Amino acid sequence: LKKRNLASFNAQNEGSLTSTLRTLLFFTALMITLPVGLYFSSKAYIFEGTLGMSDRDSYFYAAIVAVVTVHVVLALFVYVAWNEGSRQWREGKQD
Repeated sequence: LKKRNLASFNAQNEGSLTSTLRTLLFFTALMITLPVGLYFSSKAYIFEGTLGMSDRDSYFYAAIVAVVTVHVVLALFVYVAWNEGSRQWREGKQD
């Protein structure tokens, strides 16, 4: 009986680790690609293209877009990590 509980715990722990690693890699990719992509695309298409801003002004506003994007991604990561951690804690408490 104890061996089965230990095997079950190890399998559950491995699944939890895989899920955590997958979440971390997803948000790492978002943190790298989203701010950089939004910086260049907003600079070229929104601020210079649509709004007709100067090169100097578009750099400034595109940087603000990138910084806001970093904060949004971080907030989403904290939210997902908090919910995942509390879910795993509740599942562990029921055993």
